[in-house]
Amino acid sequence: MRELGNNIKIAVNDLSVSYNDEGKSGDPVIIFIHGFPFNKSMWDKQMEALKHGYRVIAYDVRGHGGSDTGTEDFSIELFATDLLNLMDTLKIDKAMLCGLSMGGYIALNAVENYPDRFDALILSDTTCLADTSEAKEKRIKTIENIRKNGVEKFADESIKNLFARESFSTKKKEIAAVREMIVHTDEESLCKTLRAFYERKETCSKLSDIYVPVLIMVGEEDKITPLAAAQLMNEKIKESLLSIIRHAGHLSNIENPVEFNNQLEEFVSTVYYYG
Repeated sequence: MRELGNNIKIAVNDLSVSYNDEGKSGDPVIIFIHGFPFNKSMWDKQMEALKHGYRVIAYDVRGHGGSDTGTEDFSIELFATDLLNLMDTLKIDKAMLCGLSMGGYIALNAVENYPDRFDALILSDTTCLADTSEAKEKRIKTIENIRKNGVEKFADESIKNLFARESFSTKKKEIAAVREMIVHTDEESLCKTLRAFYERKETCSKLSDIYVPVLIMVGEEDKITPLAAAQLMNEKIKESLLSIIRHAGHLSNIENPVEFNNQLEEFVSTVYYYG
């Protein structure tokens, strides 16, 4: 029996996962995967916009939001396995995936390893590249700083790079909400996720194997995964679409939800009606 609503808890292979599930049973399924270090609430405006034509699900990645941490070391492969286990538990055979940043890493890994389970892919403010040596050093330094200075300091430092310049004056409520997501993420989960990023493998060499429709979106002022990263994926994925979201940095779905949702709705409707 399907349960509708927000903050639903379900046991997935001994892991308690928190998720939101809205829309009609039988409608095409879109699963939203949040970025780091956020939670499923970052997709609220996308869920609201699409729930009347689709079954929309947003879930908390393990160690984030209301989902358990579990006992295993974190990895992108583990996160992708969690996603497939959630789909199996909810009896979802196929879905469209929409992932932002970390959510994009998970989506790319899932599509690579379980290609028959997905109808389409939306990659937002993410990259197929592995960390450079410099980025790996920065990950380790960040872990050390979190352990030394705490999560609040980490949140304040993170906010500086997440948003477009104008958002700091026009999106104060949204920025406050994002900061709350960060400070409510467990310190150990933050460190374990950063270690997973450090160890993650590139997926660029596998992009030419993706055969489902793909939409790539990027905030025009994204400093973390900039336009060049989106363009690289666009070049490697056959017939993929690239959309630059104006007035947005790394969190394009939150900073400019109107344009983000318009692009998203147009894409998924094309997949559903003409795919």
